[in-house]
Amino acid sequence: MSSPRVSLLGSLIDAVTRQETLEMLQEFLREDRQRHVMTPNNEMLVEAAHHENFRQLLNGTDLNIPDSTGLLWMARLTGQRLPERVTGVDTVTALCGSLTEETPIFLLGAKPGIAETAAQNLMSRNPRLRVVGCFTGSPREEDAPAIVQMIRAAAPHLLLVAFGAPAQDLWIARHLKEFPSVRVAIGIGGTFDFLAGVRKRAPVWMQKTGLEWLWRLIREPRRIGRIWRAVVVFPVLVLIHGKNAPKR
Repeated sequence: MSSPRVSLLGSLIDAVTRQETLEMLQEFLREDRQRHVMTPNNEMLVEAAHHENFRQLLNGTDLNIPDSTGLLWMARLTGQRLPERVTGVDTVTALCGSLTEETPIFLLGAKPGIAETAAQNLMSRNPRLRVVGCFTGSPREEDAPAIVQMIRAAAPHLLLVAFGAPAQDLWIARHLKEFPSVRVAIGIGGTFDFLAGVRKRAPVWMQKTGLEWLWRLIREPRRIGRIWRAVVVFPVLVLIHGKNAPKR
């Protein structure tokens, strides 16, 4: 199964709906091969526009779901179409809600205790979900051997990594082949925080109108630098460069 892709600042995004994303991930998990899935947003595309190695990684994954309303708007501005926003939180919730004991999962990243609480909440929604491990860890290479050993011993089919972008996906790219049991690895940013209830999502009307950034700014003023890149720098770059990455 494959999907059409759009290009923004030289990065490719899959033009998929939430349902199509769920079906693709379920199919990936049935196959005996490894898949790297990313959840790009405005800020990640700004990062990729200025770092060739990250852009190459983004363009070489098996699925890039459009995790921000801004991507939909900028795709339309450049004569392309993304059908809807597909968030990491909604994707993980729907996917884990559909799994059985036959698909063990491992939650890696976030602050201490967050992954465990997120796992408990996911299992409360789906008693058949089998979580075989949770670990805070870090993307530092000196920590990698212990993490690799832990994941190999747990033998999950689905690995969710919450180290933040771009660290989480660079880490997956470096280490995925060391986990022979893993069929799908997804970089999911702050998803565990939302699933654990330590961060609240914006009201639905703010999500639909593209004002989620304002909600986050009010609740977390320290994110102003990231919000600036997502809300101001990203659209300006698209207006200047369109589908192509800035030349350096």
